[in-house]
Amino acid sequence: MRKLKIMEHISLDGVIQISDGPYGDWTAPYRTPAGLEKVFAMYGESCDLLLGRRTYDLWSGYWPKAAKSPMAERLNAATKYVATHRPESLEWGPFEGVGPDLVDSVRGIKAKDGADLILSGSSTLTSALLEHGLADEVVLLVNPVLLGKGKRLFAEGTPPRAFELNSTQALPSGIVINTYKAAKFVGA
Repeated sequence: MRKLKIMEHISLDGVIQISDGPYGDWTAPYRTPAGLEKVFAMYGESCDLLLGRRTYDLWSGYWPKAAKSPMAERLNAATKYVATHRPESLEWGPFEGVGPDLVDSVRGIKAKDGADLILSGSSTLTSALLEHGLADEVVLLVNPVLLGKGKRLFAEGTPPRAFELNSTQALPSGIVINTYKAAKFVGA
């Protein structure tokens, strides 16, 4: 059974995406070759991607045309499982549309033999996957910046879920990579 890893760049105040403001590409000041190497390693020798439609559209506009690199080759070769109501319009492959029942479809994908699934971006899917216990690991690349407003990783109303810290690593750029494994939730 393959694992599902949620991997996100996140600010100190929990923001993963901003649409406007002075920061633009807010992760750029913290990117380094060493950091890229670490992220590349986290994707594994091979991987498949689980993407929401908006993330798929953004990535499909960039990665197929990106300069040749190990990361571009890995992402372009990965099967993209895309949560979409318009699978006929997918072009960046290999790809497969996720059926109308996200939870059952992801369970089926995880049950198949294959590379680990990586969910990056696609925050709309995150809450549903966590609610149904489908995420095996959450990797947060915490950037040393406060953004104040923007899209947050966890939507209001995300159900309680417990995780155990598996590892943490500080990069010279100030990014702290925290890896969490799913744990049994003991709530009130």
